[in-house]
This record gives sequence, structure tokens and C-alpha cells, in this order.
Amino acid sequence: MRIALFLSSMLVLILGRQQANAQNEIHGSIKNAKGKAIPSATVTVKSAEGKIVAFSRSNEKGSYQVQIAVGSPKVSSIEVSSLGYKRELALLSDLKKSYDFILLEASIDLPTVVVNHRPRLKLDGDTLNYRLADFSNKQDRVLGDVLKKMPGIEVDKNGKISYNGQAISNFYIDGDNLLDDKYNIATKSIPKDAVDKVQVIQNDQPIKMLRNKVNSDDVALNITIKDEAKLKVMGQAELGAGFPERFNGNINAMMFNKKYKGINYLKGNNLGIDPAKELTSHNIADYKKALDNQKLPTLLSTGAAGVPDLPQNRYLFNRAALLNVNNLLNLKKEVQVKTNLYYLADRQRLDYDKFTSYELPTGNVSFTEQQHNISKPHQFRAQASINANRAHSFLQNTFITDYKTNKYHVDLNSNTLHFGQVLQQQTLDISNEFNYLNTLKNGNIYNLYSYLNYSHQPEELQVNAGLDPEIFNQGQPYTGLLQKTKTPSLFNNNYLSFKRVSSGIVQTYKVGFSIQAQELNSDLFSIQHNQQLQPSTINSRNQLEWNRSKAYTEGVYEYGLKEDRFTARLTLPLSYQHITYQDRGLALDSNMNRLYLSPALSLKYKTGIEQDLQFNYALRNELGTMDDIYRGAILKNYRSLFANNAPLSEQRSNTAALTFNFKKAITMLFFNLQASYSRLDMNTISSSIITDNLQQHIALPYENSRNSFRLSGNASKYLFDWRTTLSMGLSWSQNKSNQFQNGILLPYRNTSNGIKLGFQSKISNSMNLNYTANLNQNESKSVAVAASAISYRQLNQQAELSFMPLNDVFVTFSAEHLYTKQSGQKKLSYLFSDVTARYKVNSIHTDFEFILSNVANIKSYKAIYVSDNAFTAGTYKIPGRVAMLNVTLTF
Repeated sequence: MRIALFLSSMLVLILGRQQANAQNEIHGSIKNAKGKAIPSATVTVKSAEGKIVAFSRSNEKGSYQVQIAVGSPKVSSIEVSSLGYKRELALLSDLKKSYDFILLEASIDLPTVVVNHRPRLKLDGDTLNYRLADFSNKQDRVLGDVLKKMPGIEVDKNGKISYNGQAISNFYIDGDNLLDDKYNIATKSIPKDAVDKVQVIQNDQPIKMLRNKVNSDDVALNITIKDEAKLKVMGQAELGAGFPERFNGNINAMMFNKKYKGINYLKGNNLGIDPAKELTSHNIADYKKALDNQKLPTLLSTGAAGVPDLPQNRYLFNRAALLNVNNLLNLKKEVQVKTNLYYLADRQRLDYDKFTSYELPTGNVSFTEQQHNISKPHQFRAQASINANRAHSFLQNTFITDYKTNKYHVDLNSNTLHFGQVLQQQTLDISNEFNYLNTLKNGNIYNLYSYLNYSHQPEELQVNAGLDPEIFNQGQPYTGLLQKTKTPSLFNNNYLSFKRVSSGIVQTYKVGFSIQAQELNSDLFSIQHNQQLQPSTINSRNQLEWNRSKAYTEGVYEYGLKEDRFTARLTLPLSYQHITYQDRGLALDSNMNRLYLSPALSLKYKTGIEQDLQFNYALRNELGTMDDIYRGAILKNYRSLFANNAPLSEQRSNTAALTFNFKKAITMLFFNLQASYSRLDMNTISSSIITDNLQQHIALPYENSRNSFRLSGNASKYLFDWRTTLSMGLSWSQNKSNQFQNGILLPYRNTSNGIKLGFQSKISNSMNLNYTANLNQNESKSVAVAASAISYRQLNQQAELSFMPLNDVFVTFSAEHLYTKQSGQKKLSYLFSDVTARYKVNSIHTDFEFILSNVANIKSYKAIYVSDNAFTAGTYKIPGRVAMLNVTLTF
């Protein structure tokens, strides 16, 4: 047996050796004229008849080996080729010889290829991919120009992005969150030619360790940068001048690679373009709600009429400058360091005439005013954060310093009385947020969180007129009023949570506490003719101290994964709150204790692969703030005097919403429909005494409620044959509420409905047409007032035609028409138009652009507003025709 095995082994070795000897090998090297190895070159061995016998490729050192199998035709030649080099051929004379090649560089003329393709979306799991080039044209310049053309994506006038009716929660650049939710910086800065794809990420979970463990209903947007754009610094330098006395300047630099991302720029203008719009935090309301840090807003104002319902550059007189620096560095071990810093300085002017009328059972009250308002806002913000986002742990710490100042100078006439106001405001806000998650050996997760915040907000309002001396100065004449307020605040919130991850129900349990300490110090002085300050004769001093402590626990139960047909989430937060407040000067000393359970339920059922039905319900209990209980009167503006005579407000809200989402990505059809109802029950009510000169407001103890109904729907469809994106939206809402005015309880019903239509059409490769129309109708009615309901209707239409009459010449005509009809008032109609011509010089990467805005030279605009029983008509002075010449260098 052993002899047989030995003989068999010897036979295999002999046959293998004979087979190896039967093969021939051709080898050698391939280099360029400089002696550098050429990898991946194609090596082909051919027979005398030209047939391929064998082939191979060179390795990274330029070496190659080609094996000639047994029984192959007789070889005759060897051919070597590589992209960018001339093809080389050699005759084979000796198979044992080494054949080395030196390839010479050569240009390649590729035949013209015409690609006829249709835009398409690619769905990869939860990610929907838009190819930017499918929706852009040569006239577009930045990312934001293209986003609004994409079906399913909506960009509102403030730059807020929504997908199929849902606002995005995060904006990523190649997966990195450089800007948090201030993504206007990116959409207005990143060149569209640098972007490859726009990705909509549904069920976005930014924390890696929670993916596929915790469901998320959030939607995020990610843009991918082209490879060639990652290799260099991109930017623009823009300089413009115009008439009358206009200027515009901008220099920016940005870079997006794997290790570093940054957008940094300096800009300034007096064209009515407010750079602060780029600093908008689109999700700030949700963030503040999660923090539960109830700080007082600014208390004082100038009583200005607000701004007209026009694009900002139509009405704003300004002189602004913004330095904005945003940088992110990816370190080793998945650690990120990010800094965001900006400084804004501006000078804004607003001139208007206003008429306001209140329809009351006791008789109408009305007043007129004219204001010349100059404000000088300054804002500084510095933010630094570190983030370690790993598969089994997560750490983030963010430190923020905010400092804002604003000074207003107001010259006004109110019911023929001429006087001035000066308002000064400062806000210092410092916070640190720490968040840490880690995974235990059994797969469960724990979370440590801490947030600390300090803020201080002094304000001062001086009214240079002796208003209502019988109220403020014992009936004696005087020259003015001075209102001062200070609201320092300290807040701390901490919690520990534990998440039990299993295949069935994911359970999360949280326990934590928060502490808030605030003060409200205010004084109102009358300014005498000798410029001496005297305390106002009304009760106007506040020295209020406020403390709120809260202990809470929460249970969250989640059923199903995102792939499942049915998912559910139940949240059961239980909180105990202890509040004390006192003002020794007003003999105010009170405390209260409350125990609240505020459950929330979310259900989601997938009715199809790309459609789902969602139901949400929430019960929320809220206690008021210092703004509800101060007793000393505060002059918030020259017409409004506020005080309170009620206990701390308590609010209980019930909200339910039903949403249907539908999409067919392959045909680019998107549709959503939502219905919601909410009821807010309160223990206090606002009471107002309104006269031609002054409005006195006081909070009174009175049980009342507010009911709100809302229906809305949106649809978007891309028409392939027409290369057009169609969009449509419908909305209807109604609110029912109560308030006391001049001693009478007035129930109100406010109803609004709207319809919007639009299309973005690519007529040809050199021509585009865009159009949108918004029709809105509002009505306010009180059953206690015999007069007919106050209502108005407005139609806003915008159209834009852009085309290329010549190569590298771009022309755009745009128009905006506003039509307003209000009951009992004259109809209003305005037509604004603009012309833009741009010439691109490719050899020097420079654009020359001429802009003529407000061609019709409209210099005043009247706007109408309706709220409860109040009708307001404001006439605003706006910039007339403006001509600009801009030169932009791209690098």
C-alpha cells in the first residue's frame, strides 16, 4: 500500500513538471521616456494570423509576465499599449529573451459622442440620489440655484429646505456637518460645478452607534463634491459698483477634502441684501424646545410696523459687512474638530406711514404714525466643538459665545405728535453642551448629558415726549420717559439615560434634573424739563427673582425597525417642578409645585414600498415664565404698557396629526397630505385697554382655550419629455381664540387658505423659464362685533426667463406681480421687473455682469395686514431703480 502511494506521488510530480516545462513565459518591463515605470499597461501576444494568443498587464513596477499555454498557436509578435502613450510592437524571435519597451507620450483624439439621457433618481436604501447636472443649466451659479428645481425638494424664501413636505434636520457636505443648521452659507456659496450629487437621506441617524438600533424620522441632505474639486481651494472675488451710490464686494475661499472642509468669506453691500439671512438657524425652535431653557425674549422695542411682504432687496436700505469663518478638521480615530465664527455689522433704515384700526363694540379706535427708523446691529458668535463618532461610542462637546448689540434711532409722528425714540439692546449668551454615549458589553447603551448656559440682556428705551402725563407724571408736563430692564439668567440641565437594545422593543429610560435662576430688574423714569430723572408715578419697578427646579424621568418604547412595515414609538415623560418667585418691593412671594405626565405616541405604517401613513399625538404641559407674573408696569414701546395681575400661567396642549407620504422615485413623483388639530387650554388671558394714544396690557386669571385646525398638501412631478418640474400646494387653517379688549370678552375666528403653483422648465439647452404663483386669503371675525369680517386676498406671481443669445452670454428677465384686494379698501397692484446680462470670459475665469433692478422705478409700497379685529395698512419707502456692474473672478 505504501509503495502504491509513493509511486502515485512520483507520477503526479513528473506530470506536473512536464506540464510546467510545456509552458513558455514572455517577460520584460515597460517604462516611459523618462525611465518611469508604467503600471497597468496592456500586453498582448499574437499569432502570425493576428489572433490573440495570450495577454497580461504590467504591475506597479512596470514589469509584466505572459504565459503561453501548451497547444497554443505559434506566437509571432507582442504589442504594448497604455492610455496617453503610442502603441509599440515587437516581433518575437526568442521566447527566453526579455522584451523591454519604452513608450512615448501621445495625445488622443476622441470621437465626438452625443449622449441623450433623461434625468433619473437612484434609490439606494434610505438614500435618494439626484445627479446635479441633470437639473442645472449654464445660467446657474451656486448650489441653491439648482436645489429649487429638483422634484420633491422645496426651498422657501428664507432658504429653508424641505423634502416632500418635511424640513431637513441636517445638511452634510460629503458626510460632514460643517455648518449645523446654518446651511444657507453653503447653498449661497458652493459653486454648482463643484457638486456631483445631492442625496436625500431618510431616517437619518447621525450617531453611528445608534444606526439600525434606534429609529429616526428625520430627513437630511448630503451633497457630494466632485473628485477634481476636492484637490484645490475654490473661491471667488467679486467687486461691484452702481448708481445711485451702490457697492457690492465679496471674497470667499472654500475647500472640501477628506481631512479638511472649510467655507470662509468676507462680504459687504448696500444693495438691501442682509448677510444675516445666511446665519439663519432653520431648526433653532426645535433645539430650544429640547433644551427646555425658557429665557425671556427682548422686552423692549420701538413699536415699528414690521417689514413689507417683499423680497428683502426690494425694501431694505442698508450698509452691511459680514466676516464668516467655518472650518472642520477630521483627525485620526474618527475625531472631528470644528470652529464656526462670524462677525456682522450693519446699518439699516426703514421709512413708513402706518394706519391701524381696531373694530370694537364700544366704537372703533384708530391711529396714524410715520416713522424714520435707523438701526445699527452688531453680532459676534464663536463656536468650537469636538466630535468623536465611532461604531461603539459617541462624544460631542460644543462651546458657544454669542454677543449682540443693537441701537435704534427713531424719529416719528403719532397722531400729529412729533417726538423721537432711542433704544439700546445688548445680549451676552455663553453655553456649553456635553453629550457622551457608550456601549456596554451586553450591547446596551448609556448616555451622559450636561448643558450649562448663562445670559445677560440689558435694555434701555428713551421716549423723548411727555406722553400721557396723567398716567406717568401726576398730570404735570414733562419731556420724556426712560425705561430700563435687565434679565440675567443661569440654567443647567443634566441627565443619564440607559437604552436596552433587543430584537423586539427598544427601551430607553432617562433620569435628570434642571435648575434655572433668573432676575427681572426694571425701572421707568419720567424725564423732567431740567433733565432730572424721577420714578414714574405708576407702579413700574420690578426686582423679581425667579427659581425653577425640575426633576424628571422618561421612558421611551420603540417597536420595529425602519425596514418593518409597522413601527411605533411611545414616550412617557414624568416631571416634578418646583417654582419660587418673589419681589420684596411689591410684596410678591409665591411658590408652586406641579407633577406632570406628558405622553406622546407616534405610529407609522408602510402602505407600500415608497409610501407610508403616520399618526402623531402629544400631550404637553407647560408653565409660564417671568414674563407672566411681574407686577410693575413695563413700557415695551411708546404705545404699549404691560403688567400682570394673575398667577403663573399654566398651559395644557393636545395635538394630533395624520400624514400621508407618497413617492415614486423612478418617475419623480412626490406627494404628501397632512391634517392636524390642536387645543390649548390656559388659566390666564390677555386684557387690553386701547386708546388713540396708548395700549395698556395686563394678564388676568381667566380660563380659556384656543383651537387650531390645519389641512395641507404638496405635490411635485418631473415631466421628462418637457424637462420641467411641476409643483403644487394647498393649505387651509382656522384658529379660534379669546381676548379682552376695552373690558369686553371678544371671541375671534381667524381663517386662512392658500394655493401655490409653479414650474421650472428647461425649454432648450440655452433657455429656461420659471414661474410661481401664490394666492392667499385671510379673514378675521369676532361674533361680538357687528361689523363685517376683516379680510384680504393677495396674489403673488413671479416669472423668470433666462437664455443665451451668444456663447458665454447670459441674459435674464424677471418680474414679480403683487395684487392685493381688501374689503372696503382700494385694490393694490405692483409690478417689479429686473434685467441681468452676464458675459463669461473663460480665458481669465471672469464674469462681467450688468444688473438693472426695479426697472419701473417704484419708490413706495403699500402692504395690508389682518390680525384678530385689527386692520393695518403700511406705506413703505423703498429703493427705486438701481443699476449695478459686477466683476467676478473665479479661482
